[in-house]
Order: sequence, then structure tokens, then C-alpha cells
Amino acid sequence: MSSKQRSWVLIGLWFLLGANVFVWQYIVQSGGTTVIFFDVGQGDSIFIETKEGHQILIDGGPSRAVLGKLSKQLPFWDNSLDLVILTHPEKDHLAGLIGVLESYEVDMVLWTGVKNETTLFENWKKVLEAEGVKVIVADAPQRIGSFGEVLYPAANVKERELNDTSIVTKWTFGDTSFLLPGDITRKIEQKLASQDIASSILKVSHHGSKTSSSMEFLRAVNPSVAVIQVSERNSYGHPDPYILKRFHDLGIPVLQTSEEGDIVFTYD
Repeated sequence: MSSKQRSWVLIGLWFLLGANVFVWQYIVQSGGTTVIFFDVGQGDSIFIETKEGHQILIDGGPSRAVLGKLSKQLPFWDNSLDLVILTHPEKDHLAGLIGVLESYEVDMVLWTGVKNETTLFENWKKVLEAEGVKVIVADAPQRIGSFGEVLYPAANVKERELNDTSIVTKWTFGDTSFLLPGDITRKIEQKLASQDIASSILKVSHHGSKTSSSMEFLRAVNPSVAVIQVSERNSYGHPDPYILKRFHDLGIPVLQTSEEGDIVFTYD
């Protein structure tokens, strides 16, 4: 029985096949799929629990607030996560993950390996080593089980801006898909626009900054709903009014964690 103590068993939790494919094997399915955009202030943190019971955390926000969010989603005896993804090593995505690694048994971490010369990043590396977590470097195109894929970046990404090293993932559950682009700017959006990035729900890049959400990109994604993870009255002026108008002009409803709190999508 896995550390989750549930009625299903993970067999050979992760193993690599050719062409960058991660595969989970499992028996006995659990409930439906839930995707939660946590309200963690001015930062990103997204939790996915699939109907098979896989639990994935993408980014940890700017503080330890994510620990409180996880404790409300997981039963008291469940102290493990199957996968943690760090999109890029900026504080508003990284800080909360240190506490997550210290508090939860994490089977695997996916990140780019891109460095940031900060004390926070050095602490991240120390905790990774101390906890002995298996680390995989993003190398698009890359599959994550049967429902996820890394669209960007390839291994050894070299971009001047840390935001443009962000891991971009797409998750598909039946007829519903989520595009999670981290904090990429228009430069990377342009590269992705020619790929199959059409998705039902878009996590708006860089908290609604004017550096991102280009018209070409939004038309390629063509989402039914957009989600912005942002804090109320933040010092950056996010989301930018011009970007909000762009979504309005395209007829795309926008939900903000600063207004809605945690934003939850559930599917059978």
C-alpha cells in the first residue's frame, strides 16, 4: 500500500520510457478530478488531484500559506504528493515549496534546473538534497502520465529572463484541458502559438502583467475561462487594466483569486 493509505496501489510509481514519457501505473480508481487555483497572495500555486488519485502541486506561492491550503484538501493521514513542479525559481512560485518538501513526502520534483542567485534558492537546493527527492529536469516535449504534457522548455534552457524559463504544462481530463504557462512573456508565447495549445481554461501568465497575454497567444489558446492568481491591491498593479480589456474584447471571462479566493474546477 502506498503512503497515501488509500484503496488503490501505485505500482512502479514513475518510470521513464523513450521520448520523455512519464508513466504512472495504478489499480482501482478513486473519485473525480479536481483542479484548484489556490489563493496564496501574489503568487502561483495550483493543486491537481486526478480521478486515479494522483496528487500534483505546481508552484508553492510566496509564503508558507500553501501548507494551510493543502491541509484542507488532504486528509490528516495523507502526507504525500506524487509530483511537485517548480515552474521557475522566483520567490512567488518557489518560497512555499520549501515548506512543502519539509512537511510532505514528495515522490518526484520536476523543474528546469535553472539557478537563481538568492538565499531562497540555496535553501531550495539544500532541502531537495536533504529530503532525497527524485528530480527530473524538464525537457519538452514530455508526457506526464496520460493526462499531462510539458510543452516548454527543452533541457538546458537559456533565457535572460527567469520568467521565460517557466515550465509550461497542458493537462487534459476528458473534454476539459488546462494550460498553465507560469510567467512566460510574449516572446515565449509567440513560440508556443504554433503548437496545439487550445485549452478550456487558461492560467493567465505573470499574474495579468502587460508583458504577457498577447493577442496571438490568446487566440491560439481560445479558452472558455481565464484565471489570474494575484493579491488584492498588489504593488505591481496586476492585473494590468489593458490586459483585462483584451480578455473582455475577446469575450473570455476572467476569474481572479483576489476576488474569488480559491478557484476550484471539478470533473467526474
